[in-house]
Amino acid sequence: MSIKNDLFLRALKGETVERPPVWMMRQAGRYLPEFMEIKAKYDFFTRCQTPELASEITVQPIRRYGMDAAILFSDILVIPQAMNIEVEMKPNFGPYLPNPIRSQKDLDSVIIPDVEDALDYVIEAIKATKEKLNDEVPLIGFAGSPWTILCYCVQGQGSKNFDKAKELCFTQPVVAHSLLQKITDTTIAYLKAKVKAGVNAVQVFDSWGGMLSPTDYQEFSWQYIQQIVDALKDETPVIVFGKGCWFALGDMAKSGASALGVDWTCSARNARYLTGGNITLQGNFDPSRLLSSPADIKKMVTQMINEFGKDKYIVNLGHGILPNVPVENAKAFIDAVKEYTF
Repeated sequence: MSIKNDLFLRALKGETVERPPVWMMRQAGRYLPEFMEIKAKYDFFTRCQTPELASEITVQPIRRYGMDAAILFSDILVIPQAMNIEVEMKPNFGPYLPNPIRSQKDLDSVIIPDVEDALDYVIEAIKATKEKLNDEVPLIGFAGSPWTILCYCVQGQGSKNFDKAKELCFTQPVVAHSLLQKITDTTIAYLKAKVKAGVNAVQVFDSWGGMLSPTDYQEFSWQYIQQIVDALKDETPVIVFGKGCWFALGDMAKSGASALGVDWTCSARNARYLTGGNITLQGNFDPSRLLSSPADIKKMVTQMINEFGKDKYIVNLGHGILPNVPVENAKAFIDAVKEYTF
């Protein structure tokens, strides 16, 4: 069955388009009143693990704004959960892992699961979402990068600098690399299962890649993302988004990924220059800028498209949308792209 609005998929292939496609990272979620109604009734992992809820949350923004792609509502931390690492989501705190991995002994209890079994609820959520979308727009599946997942598994919670995660890498590199490989193997199987279930593209989020120096990034993050790209690229388009990783854009451009996400600290001109100008780029509106007036948002989005160019470009934010963004401002962002004329 072909997708009716295939703008996003065409942009991933680098085809000429009438306007760039648009979606927003974290678009299924906290800024929407209809999401908050569901949030009031069900806790975080119940929402992730109930296919009917996850699929409903996924399509809410599409119904409201008509983005050019949907992204499955889930979380990057379902992977460690499936690997026998306990993960809680604490209100007003965020992720909390009561038994962090800080030694070989801790690592021994970490498994590479049968993803079709351990994460069957994600597979079912994809099928339910595909039914609701009815091939109107493509569906994106995602995973965290192995390094970003390791950060939580070792730190045990969010952090400004992930000092404990880095300490493990630099003092017990064998343990760190073994954990990274287990996460990588699980992630590859997980993303392949998502593709089989019907997603049209996948994105790897390296949210904490920018915490590493360029040399350490190669060793502890990029080589594992490259394994994921290699395993998936012949099956589906792969988007790689590394926050704060402008220094790696050159390597990313040669990786076989279909597109690269860019955060708001890297200009369109620099991103095109660093990637050689031949790969589709995605980004990079500062999410906080959605707090500007709708008129200003429209002007800035038009300027952003002009700077990136309308082809080989997917309009997005430079990171996830913030919970305090007014719905009319999100609408202004989407509408500015839809009204763009070359």
